[in-house]
Amino acid sequence: MTFRTLTMVLVSSLFSLGAAQAQTLNRVDQREVRQEARIERGVASGQLTLREAARLNAEQARIDRTEARAKADGRITAAERRFLNQAQNRASQNIYAQVHDRQMAPLRR
Repeated sequence: MTFRTLTMVLVSSLFSLGAAQAQTLNRVDQREVRQEARIERGVASGQLTLREAARLNAEQARIDRTEARAKADGRITAAERRFLNQAQNRASQNIYAQVHDRQMAPLRR
């Protein structure tokens, strides 16, 4: 293998790693957007009280801060990605539980 071929292989593998990292970050961000929309829909429908929504939004904010710390060095490790995914899973379960707990926000007039 020539030096030029080896260099091209190395550069292309670095680009593919960067693309995979960007794709992971994009998935994390899309999931956050979907969960925030679920909270907003719950408030709009009255299935979430304002206090429940505030708690769920605070949980999302904690996850955002954790993600920002993970991104600070320019990449997210497998352990950080796993931790963020578990945090989002818990947040999703909390949203579901609060939306379906039969507490309704008082009607506003």
